[in-house]
Amino acid sequence: MRYFIITYGCQMNKSDSERLSSFLKDNGLSVASSIKEADLILVNICSVRQKAVDRAEAKIKEIKKLKKTICLTGCLLDKDRKRFEKIVDFIFKIKDVSDLHKVIKKKKKIIPDYFKIKPDQSNFIPIMTGCNNFCTYCVVPYTRGREISRKPEEIIKEAEYLIKKGAKIIWLLGQNVNSYEHNFPELLKKVYQLPGKFWLQFISSHPKDFSEELIKAMKRCRINYLNLPVQSGDDEILKKMNRPYNIKSYKEKIKKIKKEIPGIALSTDIIVGFPGEKRKHFENTKKLFKEIGYDMAYINKYSPREGTEANLLKDTVSPKEKKKRERELTAILAETALKNNKKYLGKTIEVLVIEKNIAVTKSNKKIKINPSEIGHFKKIKVTKACSWGLSSL
Repeated sequence: MRYFIITYGCQMNKSDSERLSSFLKDNGLSVASSIKEADLILVNICSVRQKAVDRAEAKIKEIKKLKKTICLTGCLLDKDRKRFEKIVDFIFKIKDVSDLHKVIKKKKKIIPDYFKIKPDQSNFIPIMTGCNNFCTYCVVPYTRGREISRKPEEIIKEAEYLIKKGAKIIWLLGQNVNSYEHNFPELLKKVYQLPGKFWLQFISSHPKDFSEELIKAMKRCRINYLNLPVQSGDDEILKKMNRPYNIKSYKEKIKKIKKEIPGIALSTDIIVGFPGEKRKHFENTKKLFKEIGYDMAYINKYSPREGTEANLLKDTVSPKEKKKRERELTAILAETALKNNKKYLGKTIEVLVIEKNIAVTKSNKKIKINPSEIGHFKKIKVTKACSWGLSSL
């Protein structure tokens, strides 16, 4: 039997798909090169955004015409489950992957939370799942449940395995790694101390839990990239979002991070057009962008999501205005990112080749290079800089 996996969503979904693939291979299935060649289609969905749900539904209806067996998993709201029950053959929770035995008719016992992964240059290791924060716009606590942390020894074992197999970047992954119950800074240091040549990264963090201990651990582990989602630059909107910090405290933490780790590349997540966001609120977000000088930002236009508290609020910002605000932030980001990238000009830096002509820096920036062997570290001189990347050509 051959399978094909379609993934929608964040790094957690991608990691889940890798583990799901490993489970299927261990149970005698082989991966197909296309949907048409597969006997079993698995769709790993993300219910966090309506657009992803709509895309998945359209794709499944398209696949149905090919008369394939279709299974659905991932971050799934109950209302979406009912919606998909009519068009797929089987639905299972990603943490209950052993339920797939009902489909592939195998009896081999497995441990759902730990699979050996065929390593690539970059590997995600989930250290926890779920979320306890209940931001008013987010469905993750309802789709993945409350926070559950994996044991440190299990994570270390997995990282050790991947590094021995040649992994070059280890990403520790969670909806909020800062609230990992077994001391996240200590976990970082333990993984960093493992033998082998690799870079260590993590995602994602919540500003309210970002500690000085973690900043010191990042410095010790030579982590030079951080995504710290702020979501809005206005305190009033943050309160509506149930984000329990203010912009003053956020900026203080950024200041400490920059002091301890000079040259660190910073990215953030932003929602524009949240219910009640007026122009004065949005101007505060623009001001924050200019002050912080982000290297990258993931800008999302707010869309109502059934099941969240924000869905009860009136969507006061028009789609046209949301798009306008997105463009305004992107313009500021282009300026700050270019300014940051120009600092690399003329410098010789270490990069990891991820494609024939593309490498990535330790600060998570893409750089164009001469054709090189994928999966190797090399030193290159930066000759060009633009807003969204570097070049050595």
